[in-house]
Amino acid sequence: MKAIILSLTFSMISYSLSFSQKITAKEIVIKADNLQRGETNKSEMSMSVIRPKWERTIKMKSWSLGRDYSMTLITSPAKEKGQVFLKRKNEMWNWMPAINRMIKLPPSMMSQGWMGSDYSNDDILKESSIVVDYNHKVIGNENISGLDCYKIELTPKEDAAVAWGKVMKWISKKEYWQMKTEYFDEDSELIRTEVASDIKPFGDRKLPSHIEIIPADKPGQKTVLDVLSAQYNIKTDEGFFSQQNMKRVR
Repeated sequence: MKAIILSLTFSMISYSLSFSQKITAKEIVIKADNLQRGETNKSEMSMSVIRPKWERTIKMKSWSLGRDYSMTLITSPAKEKGQVFLKRKNEMWNWMPAINRMIKLPPSMMSQGWMGSDYSNDDILKESSIVVDYNHKVIGNENISGLDCYKIELTPKEDAAVAWGKVMKWISKKEYWQMKTEYFDEDSELIRTEVASDIKPFGDRKLPSHIEIIPADKPGQKTVLDVLSAQYNIKTDEGFFSQQNMKRVR
């Protein structure tokens, strides 16, 4: 009898410890977000904007510091080469060397597609909001591209200034890769889907290198982003992300 009681007690303690150590939905999203961006990073990317009757490819270099600072330099095509976009917290600027102008993007331009893509200026400006402006809930498990994933529902916090009425994320349980994301409007209508694939090593981590952004109501239209190279936790500071540096970054 004593052995049975000890066995039951041990089982209850083990269950209690297991339960207490269970990761929360918010912690999953934070881990996935931190893995993808690092404390700092520098990357080179290619973005193809695909439409039913045409296609164009843009190449770029990008730097970021945490969730609040980022800078992107367009390296091709020749028409846009040298353009720079800067994000500092809740503000965004565009340096256009061809006309020697620095433009602060107004609220009226936030919903426009960045460089004509299916990724909006508002998406870039509010990248951090996916962690801070939403409530997170694990609602199930699902297999995406052969990976066992958490299915997480994100709903806006009250009075949060966000573009989406709901976001669904599929994050792999073992690696914390963001394999799929669905964005919905306030009426729960699907607006856009992002699907990640082609896992590659980038420095001290592995990440999906190929992302397709697919609008729900525009057949034959999508944006494809390929990460060509990436370095994480490089030495940089807030001073790098300045309007002055926009004019000389290469």
